[in-house]
Amino acid sequence: MTLVAVLDYGSGNVHSATRAVAAAGAEVVLTADPELCRRADGLVVPGVGAFAACMDALVAIDGPAIIGARLDAGRPVLGICVGHQVLFDRGIEHGRRADGLGLLPGVVEKLDALPLPHMGWNTVTPPSGSRLFAGIAKERFYFVHSYGVHSLAGPLPGAALTWAEHGGDRFIAAVEDGPLWSTQFHPEKSGTAGARLLRNWIDTLTEGDR
Repeated sequence: MTLVAVLDYGSGNVHSATRAVAAAGAEVVLTADPELCRRADGLVVPGVGAFAACMDALVAIDGPAIIGARLDAGRPVLGICVGHQVLFDRGIEHGRRADGLGLLPGVVEKLDALPLPHMGWNTVTPPSGSRLFAGIAKERFYFVHSYGVHSLAGPLPGAALTWAEHGGDRFIAAVEDGPLWSTQFHPEKSGTAGARLLRNWIDTLTEGDR
C-alpha cells in the first residue's frame, strides 16, 4: 500500500488530514521523523491558523529541510490551507511580514473581499489537463481563510494553477508544480470531491515521472 507521511508539527488539522488520507486509500503515519518523511511515497503538509505561527512551528521541527530534501529528490509533497500558503515567499498578516519557504513565488496577503473569513463551499477553475482535479473540475470545495495569493511574483514554468474567487477577489486555489502540489481549500472537509482529489494525488505517488 502507498505510504503517506503527514508532517506532525502541531498544526490543528493534522488528525483530520491523517484520517482523510487514510480514507482515500493510503497507509498513513503522522510523524516529524526526517527519515520516515523522506522514505514515504508522499508527504502532506497541513496547516491552520496564522502564517507566522505555522512557519515558526515548521522551523522548530526542521520542517523546511524535510520538505526541501523531498523536493530536491523529486518526491511528492501536498500542502493544505496554511500548508499551501507557507510554500510561498512570504506572508503579511496584521501588518507583520514573515518569510515562507520560498518554494513558490508569491506573497500571501489579506483578501480584498467581504465577508471575511471566506468560509464555506466554492467552485474552482482548474486548467485543462489538471491531474489533481481529474473528474472533479466542476465540484465545490470547502474554504476557511482570510488570506491568499493573488498572483505569482515570478515565473513558474510548467506549473498548473487553479483559481477561485470570493467577493470579486481572485486568488490561487491550488498549484501543481512537478512534485509540489497544494490547495488553499481543505480536501479533508470537502466531502466526496475532497476524497476524490486526495485519491487523484495518491494515485500519482508511485509513478516514476513524479
